Amino acid sequence: MNIPEIQIPVVEIPVGGNVSLFIKREDLVHPHISGNKYWKLFYNINRYLKGNPEKPYIITFGGAYSNHIAAVSALGGQAGIRTLGIIRGEELRDKWQDNPTLVFARKNGMNLKFVTREEYRHKELLTGFLQDEFPGALIIPEGGTNPEAVQGIRMMLNDHTKDFDYLCTAVGTGGTVAGLSEYAGENQQVIGFTVVNDDSLELKIAGLTSKRNFRLMDSAFGGYGKINDENIRFINIFREKYGIPLEPVYTGKMMQKVFHLIGEGYFPENSRILCFHTGGLQGIEGANRLLEKQNRTLIV
Repeated sequence: MNIPEIQIPVVEIPVGGNVSLFIKREDLVHPHISGNKYWKLFYNINRYLKGNPEKPYIITFGGAYSNHIAAVSALGGQAGIRTLGIIRGEELRDKWQDNPTLVFARKNGMNLKFVTREEYRHKELLTGFLQDEFPGALIIPEGGTNPEAVQGIRMMLNDHTKDFDYLCTAVGTGGTVAGLSEYAGENQQVIGFTVVNDDSLELKIAGLTSKRNFRLMDSAFGGYGKINDENIRFINIFREKYGIPLEPVYTGKMMQKVFHLIGEGYFPENSRILCFHTGGLQGIEGANRLLEKQNRTLIV
C-alpha cells in the first residue's frame, strides 16, 4: 500500500452560533479502500508483505455489509493477494448474490466462508483454527482493529488537524478512536460516537491507547445498522446542503449526534470541532435495498 498523494480536504460546515465545525474527508483517500479502513490496514499489510510470504493470504472477519470486508477484498484484488472473508450469518450462504457488499467482495476475488452467529461470537477460537489451517496467512480481526491499526490512524492527523479542540469519530470496534486518542495533541479532546451497544468498548479502547483523553457517546439511534426516518432525513438534508454524502451506519449517525450536541450547547464557546468522515459509502446501496423493500425513503 502506498500513501495517497492527494491532500485530504478539511471542509467547514457552517452551523452558526459560537462554535466552528469541520469535517475531514477521509472517505476520499481511496475509491474502494475507504476512509479509516485504508489507515487501519496500512501497517498490517506492509509489515506482512515485508516478511516476503511465499503465498500471501489475508483472512478477516465481518458482517454482510461490512466496510472492512469490502476494503480488504479491494486491497487483495488490487495487489493480487488471495483473501478470505469469514462472514457472520450462515443463512447468507445461498443468497449472498443479493448482497451488494458480498458481490463486490467476490468480484475482487475474495473467497467467502459463512459461519453461524454463535460460531462468529467465538472469533478467537475461529482464529486459532485458521492459523493452524493457513500458517502463513495474515489474520486481521473484525473491523481491522489491532495495535498496527491504531498506529495507522496516526496518518489521519497532520498539521491541518492540530488547531482543533475536539476530534470526533464514529466507533465500531474502537481502533480509530484509540488511534486518535494516542496521537492527539495534549490540548485536544477525543469523542467517540458509538454505533454499537457494547459495554466492553471503553475497556477495549483503553487497552489500545496509553492516554485517557477520550470519551464515548451513544449514537446507535436504536442499534447497530438500524436506520430510522430521522437518520435518513438528516443524511439527505446534509448532502443537499453541504454536498457531502454520508452513510447511515457510522458517519451519518455521528454527524447527526454532533449537530444535536451543538444545538444543546454542549461545546464551550469558540470551540473548534473536527469530525472524521471514515468512508463506508459502499454501504448506501445495501441500505437502500432494505429501505426499498420496506417502502421507505431512500438515501441519496
